[in-house]
Amino acid sequence: MAERSRAAAQPGRAAGYGGIVTGNVSRFAALPSGWSGPPRRGQLVFDASFESGNLGRVDHVSEFEYDLFIRPDTCNPRFCVWFNFTVENVKASQRVIFNIVNFSKMKSLYREGMTPVVKSSSRPKWQRLPLKTVYYYRCPRHRGNYVLSFAFCFDRVDDVYQFAYCYPYTHTRLRRCLEGLQRRGLPHVTCEQLGLSVQQRPFDLLTITSPENLHPGKERKVVLITARVHPGETPSSFVCQGIIDFLVGQHPVAKALRDRLVFKIAPMLNPDGVCLGNYRSSLMGFDLNRHWLDPSPWAHPTLHYIKQQIVHMTKDPHTSLQFYIDIHAHSTKINSFMYGNVFEDERRCQRQLLFPRLLCQNAPDFSYSGTSFNRDAAKAGTGRRSLAGLLDEMSLCYTLEVSFCGYAAEGSGETVPYTEDTYMRLGRNVAKTFFDYYRLPPPRAETPSFRQDRAPGPSHPGAPGRWCGCRSSATRQDPSAPS
Repeated sequence: MAERSRAAAQPGRAAGYGGIVTGNVSRFAALPSGWSGPPRRGQLVFDASFESGNLGRVDHVSEFEYDLFIRPDTCNPRFCVWFNFTVENVKASQRVIFNIVNFSKMKSLYREGMTPVVKSSSRPKWQRLPLKTVYYYRCPRHRGNYVLSFAFCFDRVDDVYQFAYCYPYTHTRLRRCLEGLQRRGLPHVTCEQLGLSVQQRPFDLLTITSPENLHPGKERKVVLITARVHPGETPSSFVCQGIIDFLVGQHPVAKALRDRLVFKIAPMLNPDGVCLGNYRSSLMGFDLNRHWLDPSPWAHPTLHYIKQQIVHMTKDPHTSLQFYIDIHAHSTKINSFMYGNVFEDERRCQRQLLFPRLLCQNAPDFSYSGTSFNRDAAKAGTGRRSLAGLLDEMSLCYTLEVSFCGYAAEGSGETVPYTEDTYMRLGRNVAKTFFDYYRLPPPRAETPSFRQDRAPGPSHPGAPGRWCGCRSSATRQDPSAPS
């Protein structure tokens, strides 16, 4: 479960004054009006005072219903999307309805079959809530705002239950992953701290390649991958994790890639936003993916550090930065897909079509029809757009988007919910696609996992709460439709 304080529950109203949500609730007991004394069993205690937590206010509507308010991103009240909180002090078979009442986005995959995730202290594997218990609608009682309502039945009185917008991936989890790689002492993996974030968190860059490729004077082809510039887009971290796990492993395709290419991976561009539980913004309220053109060393230090690395590579005559892929999660479309750029050079335009086509062959959840190429002026400050202008014509820059919800199953078209494992599977398939792109010699012994990496269909393991479980179906949304 989330790491948090075990202080006594505090009765009273939640954080906020005059309807303004000012911070996360901390061991807050949501009590009926006029109640005095400590909470009794069944009077729920809410907490979001932990890493990546977000819940700003709780209103007790009745014994069976609670209105919940997302805390806006720090220094940026426009964004109220990510939530992540715990509930305890429950009664056996206690049924409740939670209404999340202040979403800032009208259009959401919750209207298309996406559901929140839940786990509990005795069942630590995240599960999606069943579709039949989740509703997303415009509510007159809340000024016409869109409201997410979900019903839940608590089944174990001693458990602490945790609910989230999507599968959380914290900065602490990343640090453990990187420290584990360092303890393994792999000769083809180096981890370099480029600097510190505004809140003094380490910002790391992984380099994965055969040691011979780093010798002075050696010609190097570099692939740069970044993720989590938007902190609430947690699926991007699982995809990035899948890429890393495959590339550092002993698969013959991974070894062939390390021999030919240098992979540089910045797994978390916005560590402060991730720790704070923001959805889109940094500590200071910036959308970092609009500041690539001229990142400030004090306001956008992580972008400043990584761009320094990129500029250094462009000045090295032995280094060719051939790919840049920035991984994101999409809140209104299903499948995974890519955004690319538009160029005057027709040959360059045609050349950038190849990687998405190959990825579509390797990944059952990737949609080539959903992939698009643009030069929208509003996106000029993004990594994809700004680096396409900085790098030479041999470089290809993409945004890889993956749905918060799921992907269309082959044949039936039914939407299959993404899991942590299937997000990481996409990452493995992205890594393997470089093998096809560079037409590397086939491994001596092809293994089954070299072919398209597939996952089994949805399962129904025991999940927290009597009404929980994996959903069985949802409405397919055309990924090429305008958002």
